[in-house]
Amino acid sequence: PELLPAPPPDRFLVRGRLETLPRRRADRDLVFRYLATQVLAVHDPVGERELTERLAGVSRDPVGLRRELVDAGIVTRTRDGSEYWRTVVTEFDDLS
Repeated sequence: PELLPAPPPDRFLVRGRLETLPRRRADRDLVFRYLATQVLAVHDPVGERELTERLAGVSRDPVGLRRELVDAGIVTRTRDGSEYWRTVVTEFDDLS
């Protein structure tokens, strides 16, 4: 059977933006994976300012979201925090 693409976590977003974090850990992780695919390609390093600007387009708290993505292991950063890149392929990536 063919796997269907995962539906975007629209129920947690307001007009495509994250206004408040979902309570359940699984829901938060779903939202983090989805938003990460919206702002970063896998293994495509960007600077801290660039990532923060991209996250500002999808979140009320871009700095907090950046931290959450790193803490969740979806995004990795250099030790000095100057570059960030996504290390996780998610169900929201188009692999065709």
